[in-house]
Amino acid sequence: MTVKPEKVKTDRRGFLKFAGLGTLATGAAIVSGEKAEALEVVDTNKAGYKETDHVKTFYDSARF
Repeated sequence: MTVKPEKVKTDRRGFLKFAGLGTLATGAAIVSGEKAEALEVVDTNKAGYKETDHVKTFYDSARF
């Protein structure tokens, strides 16, 4: 016989506790004053979205 793990029941009170903690963490990050830097890694060998001439033509015709 296997024992099933209990499901975590989240109620409004629990949600508000965690929302409050998230707000405090965000405030602490803002008050610390350190600037966050985003790391951007560009790999040109991978296939994916590329803004080519025909894509630019479509954007011009669709007014994006």
